Amino acid sequence: MANTSGAIARITREIAQVQKNTDLSLAVAVRDSDVRHLRALIIGPPETPYEYGFFEFEVKMPKDYPIKSPQVRAITTNGGRTRFNPNIYNEGKVCLSILGTWRGNPGEEWSSAQGLESVMVSIQSLMSANPYENEPGFETYKKDEPNPKAYVEKIRHETLRIAVIQRLEGLLGIGNDRSNYLYLPKRPRTEGTFSPAGKDEYKSPPKPTHDSSGSTTPTTEPSVYEYDAEATFNALDQAHWDPFADLMKRRFLWYYDTYMHTIDTGIAQHRQGSPFKRMEFESPPNAMEGSFDYKSLRARLTKIKSALDDEQKLWIAKGAKQVQDSTQLATQLAFQFKQLALRWNEGSYDCSRMELSLPDPTNPFSWNLTFFGKPMTNLDGGIWNLTLAIPPNFPDAQPRVAFQTPIFHHRVGGTTGILCYFPRKEDELAAHLVGIVEAVEGAEPRYDPRAVVSPEAFGLFWGGEEGRKGYGRRLRRSAQESGEFVG
Repeated sequence: MANTSGAIARITREIAQVQKNTDLSLAVAVRDSDVRHLRALIIGPPETPYEYGFFEFEVKMPKDYPIKSPQVRAITTNGGRTRFNPNIYNEGKVCLSILGTWRGNPGEEWSSAQGLESVMVSIQSLMSANPYENEPGFETYKKDEPNPKAYVEKIRHETLRIAVIQRLEGLLGIGNDRSNYLYLPKRPRTEGTFSPAGKDEYKSPPKPTHDSSGSTTPTTEPSVYEYDAEATFNALDQAHWDPFADLMKRRFLWYYDTYMHTIDTGIAQHRQGSPFKRMEFESPPNAMEGSFDYKSLRARLTKIKSALDDEQKLWIAKGAKQVQDSTQLATQLAFQFKQLALRWNEGSYDCSRMELSLPDPTNPFSWNLTFFGKPMTNLDGGIWNLTLAIPPNFPDAQPRVAFQTPIFHHRVGGTTGILCYFPRKEDELAAHLVGIVEAVEGAEPRYDPRAVVSPEAFGLFWGGEEGRKGYGRRLRRSAQESGEFVG
């Protein structure tokens, strides 16, 4: 008999472990009503075709966990139409020996010593620079060969289109792409499928495919489901639960310059409208079909950035309404601003100064920060204006901090001015202010390619001795020029 209480305790510990982890690429969320039903987010690794894509998974823990492995389904699949990897199918199946969904070598199967984090890391390892080699029989193909290269190029395009742009458009309620929903599959049956939204729209079951080497890609077994009213309701309820919405919006702003660079490179390399190449192991519907359309992706990316700017303005308006209604949050923010302004405006923090003010003295949801560069550093003599916007549902959503005065910095987006920083306590504004100073002064920065907000500055900062010297010169110059922008 399964030890239910022991399983729940183990699952709870593992969730907390992932949530406390400093790995910026992994996140997990769960609702108190169902601790066994999790939502996981894996951010695509840098320098791969999955770079900074938001890939979400549905995870179900069995009652006899950890004796049995979790059940995992990908739900970033373009509504069940796109196969992102030889081991991640269009209907969500994840083929891994650790999950018991793929035959593996001895020692690769699930054991109770493994856990939620090891499952997420194993899935993340599939998102490699050469995913072509994940298909059995194609392990020896190099990424610079024609087919693996073509496979990488279309994954890169679709990662941007589906796992970034389409997902953000869905969160913001913009765009005309009808695939802005997550795909949450139902229980299996032996014939036919019904639509992921629960409508009685019958689809014929897909056939298995055979590649030139004779291997079979098993698409039929996990692609068939029966209609179940309760399961459909639960799936729709899950689809409306978006625990990573704020995280994805903030990360989009972090990675905006990288996304734009990828798109500009794609425009230069691929003729508009040229079709994707179908791989030997692909066959509809378990495939990645489409064509290159980087020009429209660029326009959509820009529109998302504008929508996020508008959302931030709406925060301020909603904050003013909370002030009128004397909500608890508005009262707390007003009190905290007075206390923190007294500390920062009249005191100092580690030999640097930062002054706080409110552009509207009646609205504590929008702060202005004036940052003074630390003496005897590359920031010496610099004066920068920043804005700190606080969401009306803080701390469930986090503030956004942006430089209004240009600065060349490895933690500041060149296009957006967004600052990448890490408060020690996300629910305390005092910790946010300290985190801002620590990020800008960067005395002992931690290398993390998932914190790249300015690719050019980041490359110089971590580019060896000569690169660091060049970075220092650019930062000193921006400090000297900052006075021209501060009125």
